Amino acid sequence: MEEVLESKDFSFPKQEEKILQLWSEIKAFETQLKRNENLPEYVFYDGPPFATGLPHYGHILAGTIKDIVTRYQSMTGHHVTRRFGWDCHGLPVEHEIDKKLGIQTREEVLKMGIDKYNEECRSIVTRYVAEWEKIITRTGRWIDFRNDYKTMDLKYMESVWWVFAQLFEKGLVYRGFKVMPYSTGCKTPLSNFEANSNYKDVPDPELIVSFPIVGDPDKAAFLAWTTTPWTLPSNLALCVNANLVYVKVRNKYSGKVYVVAESRLSELPTEKPKQVVTNGPSDVPKHSNPKAKGSSGGKSKGEVELEVVEKIVGASLVGKKYEPLFDYFMEFSDVAFRVVSDNYVTDDSGTGIVHCAPAFGEDDYRVCIENQIIDKGEDLIVAVDADGCFTGKITDFSGRYVKDADKDIIEAVKRKGRLIKSGRFTHSYPFCWRSDTPLIYRAVPSWFVKVENLKEQLLENNKQTYWVPDFVKEKRFHNWLENARDWAVSRSRFWGTPLPLWISEDGEEKIVMDSIEKLEKLSGAKVTDLHRHKIDHITIPSSRGPEFGVLRRVDDVFDCWFESGAMPYAYIHYPFENVELFENNFPGHFVAEGLDQTRGWFYTLMVLSTALFGKPAFRNLICNGLVLAEDGKKMSKRLKNYPSPSEVIDEFGAGWAYMDALRLYIINSPVVRAEPLRFKKEGVHGVVKGVFLPWYNAYRFLVQNARRLEVEGVGPFIPIDGVTLQKSSNVLDQWINSATQSLVHFVRQEMDAYRLYTVVPYLVKFLDYLTNIYVRFNRKRLKGRTGEDDCRTALSTLYYGKNPFPSAKTAIEEQGVLLTSCKVMAPFTPFFTEVLYQNLRKVANGSEESIHYCSFPQEEGQRGERIEQSVARMTTIIDLARNIRERHNKPIKTPLREMVVVHPDQDFLDDIAGKLKEYVLEELNVRSLVPCNDPLKYASLRAEPDFSVLGKRLGKSMGVVAKEVKAMSQEDILAFEKAGEVTISNHCLKLTDIKVFRDFKRPENMTAEEIDASGDGDVVVILDLRPDESLFEAGIAREVVNRIQKLRKKAALEPTDVVEVYFESLDEDKSFMQQVLDSQEVYIRDSLGSPLLPSSMIQPHTVILCEESYHGVSKFDFVIRLARPTLVFNTNAILALYSGNTRFAQDLQTYLFSRDYYNLKSEFQLGNSKVRVDCIENQPAVDVVLGNHVYLTVGDYYLSEKTE
Repeated sequence: MEEVLESKDFSFPKQEEKILQLWSEIKAFETQLKRNENLPEYVFYDGPPFATGLPHYGHILAGTIKDIVTRYQSMTGHHVTRRFGWDCHGLPVEHEIDKKLGIQTREEVLKMGIDKYNEECRSIVTRYVAEWEKIITRTGRWIDFRNDYKTMDLKYMESVWWVFAQLFEKGLVYRGFKVMPYSTGCKTPLSNFEANSNYKDVPDPELIVSFPIVGDPDKAAFLAWTTTPWTLPSNLALCVNANLVYVKVRNKYSGKVYVVAESRLSELPTEKPKQVVTNGPSDVPKHSNPKAKGSSGGKSKGEVELEVVEKIVGASLVGKKYEPLFDYFMEFSDVAFRVVSDNYVTDDSGTGIVHCAPAFGEDDYRVCIENQIIDKGEDLIVAVDADGCFTGKITDFSGRYVKDADKDIIEAVKRKGRLIKSGRFTHSYPFCWRSDTPLIYRAVPSWFVKVENLKEQLLENNKQTYWVPDFVKEKRFHNWLENARDWAVSRSRFWGTPLPLWISEDGEEKIVMDSIEKLEKLSGAKVTDLHRHKIDHITIPSSRGPEFGVLRRVDDVFDCWFESGAMPYAYIHYPFENVELFENNFPGHFVAEGLDQTRGWFYTLMVLSTALFGKPAFRNLICNGLVLAEDGKKMSKRLKNYPSPSEVIDEFGAGWAYMDALRLYIINSPVVRAEPLRFKKEGVHGVVKGVFLPWYNAYRFLVQNARRLEVEGVGPFIPIDGVTLQKSSNVLDQWINSATQSLVHFVRQEMDAYRLYTVVPYLVKFLDYLTNIYVRFNRKRLKGRTGEDDCRTALSTLYYGKNPFPSAKTAIEEQGVLLTSCKVMAPFTPFFTEVLYQNLRKVANGSEESIHYCSFPQEEGQRGERIEQSVARMTTIIDLARNIRERHNKPIKTPLREMVVVHPDQDFLDDIAGKLKEYVLEELNVRSLVPCNDPLKYASLRAEPDFSVLGKRLGKSMGVVAKEVKAMSQEDILAFEKAGEVTISNHCLKLTDIKVFRDFKRPENMTAEEIDASGDGDVVVILDLRPDESLFEAGIAREVVNRIQKLRKKAALEPTDVVEVYFESLDEDKSFMQQVLDSQEVYIRDSLGSPLLPSSMIQPHTVILCEESYHGVSKFDFVIRLARPTLVFNTNAILALYSGNTRFAQDLQTYLFSRDYYNLKSEFQLGNSKVRVDCIENQPAVDVVLGNHVYLTVGDYYLSEKTE
């Protein structure tokens, strides 16, 4: 394996760039697809974005989710085709061209020419494709841009035609008028789900207008309330609720009589009594004007202003005629300008009377048809044109934009004396999602799909799908389907897939084209493009004969949502190609998009698949939430409250974070559970610190120590075979392999359930265990201080490990730790795992060229649940003991004499006092550990009910149960813990219902400063804190070792760098420090990997790398020096080699000094501690023996002398 850098020098972005280059060179994505082509198909539908804008965080988020799932499915034995798609038609494109060319009206497009307009649209469709590919590729996503699909492609459009033709043949298509949300900015109607995507709180006018009742003896007038003054010129009826009570009231001061709902009297404005002006030329009554604004109550203080003349049931008002407000529709006088009734009228707002303009309100249209005021058909007069301006029908306001005309219409109503009240109020109002202009509701002729007929089947198909999170399916999507309305699928626009419908001039003959072949056959024309300007001229001869003329195509094009909803069929040109592929794999296996698509793409997919095949379009779905700016607001280009993805990509390259960190940050956030995410750079940094640095450090530790074997001449690192590893008696080897199996099990389980968000917390916990338990507690083994064989076992376990608990049916397979964790996480962090794998694979024969070609690890055999639980408890014990030390200001370097571990599980106590004991004592610097299985010896137990759990469940019984729980005896609590349940007042309570507290019971003869305890409800740890002089020397030794380790870091030494450490006391009385070093020699040598040498042994040719003086360390002063390894010669032995020839002896020493230290060391190892020197000119050959004639280090010489 190659050398690795310190984590501070490791550039994650640069490594990712290298991996991108590697993938490109080996064609990694293409190769993976080729290798898997004969495996079962996993069908993934990628929703097409518009390429007229740059990708935002929503695209990166959804793309990350898609990439993780499809990578996982590829590694688990599936062929996963991943083709990028582009939504090329519709409003987004036309809106861009309208802005570019300054087009304001539909007539301007027709004057320019549809052909030129459409080609302008085509020219910008792929404007940002290169930027999309750059950003998406940089995020690590594998998807095919070369073989992408576009909704404007001929084959795609032909399949869309086929879909429509199938719906037409099933009787699910009709043409009609429908009042729809209409964008005057884009000059087109919008789907209901489009109209619901952009609401804003805006101020609008509110009016109460009078409509005098024809022939009423009291000259009464109906009062109607509206917030759309521009609809008043088109008024044809008033609507009441037949079941409401209405009142005819007279104002005492003005004498005016009005009819309103009794419950809405408060909406009427107040009027002051007439005042007489005296001392003037005449007594002139002075009237107050109605309040211009507001909606104060209907009663003035102290006096009742309104007199009730009559109470009337709404049904009795039906049929009454009233005077029209305007005279634009007087031709309807015989049937219009009368009162009708419907239950949509309520008494929670307005006056209880609604004015109806059938061309501009969905309910207005329906009610007027039901009451024969207008006829159902295509003859409705719509007095507002496609640009949102009044037509010539409204003579006084002709050509005016409706919203701009509001003020003048109000003034006209006021001049007519019909304005009773006016003001403004703020409410939530829909705006166009593209042009950001306010929508109006307008009757438009359109082609509809009968979605309402499919409602029950849609709800049933929804039940067959699996969603994460499920509440989106059960609530939001279910409710949307339950209230589904017929879908207007046509648009009176230009750039889109034309409706494949040809109709005769008399409307009697209709032909739907389901293929290009059919159109060519019936028309005789050659068709190479299906856009309007290429086929609008094509006619079909009437089948009834020449005298009936020809059939021409209707002008409309498809709503682009219809095109994207047809994606499962159109992107593979079904049914013209890929019939077997589609029919064997429909519904598709997986889709993923944002929450907004519940009313968009998810909906259109479900509608079309249900209409065509009676099935849902997909089986599994992940729905993500919105990515918000750091301030919690929606990301806004105008506000510039977020960094653009392209900027972040560039910043990643500069090194502040990197893509794998961004990927984990995203999927570990609420956004994968359909909740909003506030995007913060600091969050990405946190992932780097909490996940990648510990992971990298564990990998670096493995590589450095594997290379150390080579550097020291022991031989290259080759992982040990599985049989030998299985026999490892080391408990941490057994534990880490079992923990790795648990990781595999958990990630498989969660990924199969599409719960991506649970994986990162588990991985963080695993990496914490790996670095802070396995690597930390095994440093001596991994560094070779417990012998070469044990070192290789530990390194091999860290490298790949084996299942330590195989079942009888399971063969031993390579599974564990770094290699396996890399494979497990490859779908999530494709770059980082590839970096590690490319180095790790160099010591494994027959390994795959890329980690993404590897199979996802299988869970092998039985996991060691007991040892996993024991080690988990061990970490708890260590944390609890550290807490006690912190409370009493006892740092880890201060040794303590004893700790007691209290737990009722004897198996755990056997583990903690047996094979785990050495790790606990060393980590906590405690001399002895005493297990105790008597929970009452050091603690008193008390029970408390968990009110948060039991409150709702028990209700009134809570008080009685709580009292009995608190009264449980020690024995009762122990029995409850053992049984797992207890019955109290006829209620069965489980372990989760009762909290058991263990209060420390201090021995009578000891104080709080001498002994203390800490527990977590499961295990109790007790520390003896009394000072012990016998432990003082051990404490000093730890201080010295600590200073040496810090000096190594200061000198920027790698863990594999071999140095010799010299110690010099600066104290006047050096005897006590020498006594400490002698008594703690074994501990110091084990910690350093070499003896601590007296400074007197520094050789003349020793190279000092670093030195530092320390003062007042446990009241001692000393100097530490770090030096390169130095050869030490036995001069007498060398002289004896040459029979006392001094020159020969000096030349030999000079020669040995000139040799590379590590090469010389390797030669001695290969020669069984003997090297023959025969290359010194004019000097006889001699055999130099290690430990006799020469020592490789001063430490070796020191230990040799000490042994003798």
